[in-house]
Amino acid sequence: MDPYIFGFFALAYIVILIWGITKHKKTASAIIFFVILALIYDNAILAVGHLFGEGELLKNLSYGRFWLHAIFTPTLIIFSLFVMREANIQFAYKKWVAFSFGALWILAMIVEYFTELSGLELAPQESYGVLNYSTTEAASGPPLMILIVLVALLIAAIMLAWKRKWWWMLVGTIFMTIGSAFPLDIGSDAITNAFELFLIATLMWTAIHFSNEREHKRY
Repeated sequence: MDPYIFGFFALAYIVILIWGITKHKKTASAIIFFVILALIYDNAILAVGHLFGEGELLKNLSYGRFWLHAIFTPTLIIFSLFVMREANIQFAYKKWVAFSFGALWILAMIVEYFTELSGLELAPQESYGVLNYSTTEAASGPPLMILIVLVALLIAAIMLAWKRKWWWMLVGTIFMTIGSAFPLDIGSDAITNAFELFLIATLMWTAIHFSNEREHKRY
């Protein structure tokens, strides 16, 4: 069943991407498009891995999943800064805030490289019908990089809710945080990806809303 669920997620991300391309005014928060492209790839590989079967092709495609995740997921930190600026939140224009978010972005990439990519070894795994190549080391809770990203998203979401009365980004971030902190055993490995899909939908809605609200500065 899971291959169909991941296939649905990939299609859902394509819909979100098209929604963003057609509605977003191409301000700086459009950086989220790259995150969505990486998620389309990630879910598509999980959906069709059983069609490829074990072998070097699927293994190499799976390495791409890890690298795209490491490169583009941390950009949600920069997205958080951009969307606050597009919402005209003065806090986001302070130099120390921009420096802090930039430092978190760099830290998240460094952490992900040394904890996940350095010496990465993949082995075939099959679960709930999904065949993929994954790390041979057992995961013990959410990756540190994800926690750093969630901190940045939560700061931006709270500021948007407080200053602009926009709650959707906060709702999505809280749902994702809960989903990462408390894994559910429901006979599927796709539940975390479901929380992730909801988060990205709320982030895109947020980006569209504030990119259309007023004329923005170029960053």
